[in-house]
Amino acid sequence: MSEATTIDLYEVTMAMSYLHEGMTGPATFSLFVRDLPPERGFLVAAGLESALDYLGAFHVGQEDVDAFAAALHRPQEDLEPLLGLTFTGQVRAVPEGRIVLAGEPLLEVTAPLPQAQLVETYVLNQLSHQTTIASKAARCVVAAAGHPVVDFSLRRSHGPQAGFQAARLGAMVGFAGTSNVAAATAEGIPAVGTMAHSFVEAFATEEDAFRAFARSHPGPVTLLVDTYDTEEGVRVAARVLRDLDRGPGSAIRLDSGDLGSLAARARSLLDDAGLTDVRIIASGGLDEYAVEDLVGSGSPIDAYAVGTRVGVSADAPYLDSAYKMVEYDGRPVMKLSSAKVTAPGPKQVFRRTAYADVIRLADERSTGDGSPMLETVMRGGQRTGSRPTLDDCRERFIADLAGLPPAARRTRDPVAPRAANSERLGALARSVRRRIDERTSTPYVPPSPEHAASGSQRSVPR
Repeated sequence: MSEATTIDLYEVTMAMSYLHEGMTGPATFSLFVRDLPPERGFLVAAGLESALDYLGAFHVGQEDVDAFAAALHRPQEDLEPLLGLTFTGQVRAVPEGRIVLAGEPLLEVTAPLPQAQLVETYVLNQLSHQTTIASKAARCVVAAAGHPVVDFSLRRSHGPQAGFQAARLGAMVGFAGTSNVAAATAEGIPAVGTMAHSFVEAFATEEDAFRAFARSHPGPVTLLVDTYDTEEGVRVAARVLRDLDRGPGSAIRLDSGDLGSLAARARSLLDDAGLTDVRIIASGGLDEYAVEDLVGSGSPIDAYAVGTRVGVSADAPYLDSAYKMVEYDGRPVMKLSSAKVTAPGPKQVFRRTAYADVIRLADERSTGDGSPMLETVMRGGQRTGSRPTLDDCRERFIADLAGLPPAARRTRDPVAPRAANSERLGALARSVRRRIDERTSTPYVPPSPEHAASGSQRSVPR
């Protein structure tokens, strides 16, 4: 089976019906986030590259058809219309690394309706998850205020793929390294790591452990000092580093306790030992809130290792994202469900100063006020350009972050900018709503005198 089967079953049932009815006209679906999670002032667009890889390779083979038939408990021949289906459509999207707001399309797919429907699940999964993690990581970078941040999330991330993505996304928004060797190798990210408490426990004493570690690793080393008594661990580490002349570039790591006060005490001990160039690295349940508090308190911590809470975006682990049809065969469409109304038509977002963004229809002419954010990244099922590098994505993020209002950058109680709709988009929405109302409403018609006596009533559609 291929990744075509990584799909919600109802996508298959809908695609089969479309093909049966001959509904293969072009459909545009828009992927966006309705509202930001609590304590979020912005999002960082991510996951596009994974989605484009999937779309470029999308192909429904015989094993996929067999899997669909088995899932539906139907004869294989019923699913044969799906055999050989590929993605031949167009994708317009916000490039990875750019900051986006609620309601703004991150991506729009235009393709024959069955194709556009079948790819929904995977595309929505990739952009939703990776945008969530990239946004969490970006907040850590902001909170660290210039101090290096590294990724330690792999061991508790939601699977190896999620861990790989967390390492890549952290690097995309400015992390200095990752403990994930696979991601470091594949993406050119600096690999970082120290030792575990088990290493210290395996030796008779802390000093034996530190000296053994230093013997095995020439050059700067990082020693974990809180296996037993943290202050004593710092003293032992200082003695070993001084005796072996390993001070420059070396570090100690604090992984538990009151990190602020322990860092202050450790700094004093290291300085007294003449090891002013030995850095202090903090880890252990850190996220942007803890990092901001430590930085704000003036704690002498040089670098922060963030793991579980960032790799799973613990405080906001999902986005209220949606992939909704906005046009079919030239006809604008919209959803009117309570609290889930969508806007019709393909769109473009124009980024303006101070994030006073405007969402326009895709065919609206620019007024010269703002720059378009969605770019055509796939045409005819093929990428329109080469894959961007992490440096490209990071540069986009840095540029967008520089223009983000300070209130939106805040870790606590941020105020998120909100994009406005253009007049044409608003007028189209009203027009489509009227058309839907006219087709679906059933007005009440008073009963005729002869029926009134019997209590019967009837309604007549327009």
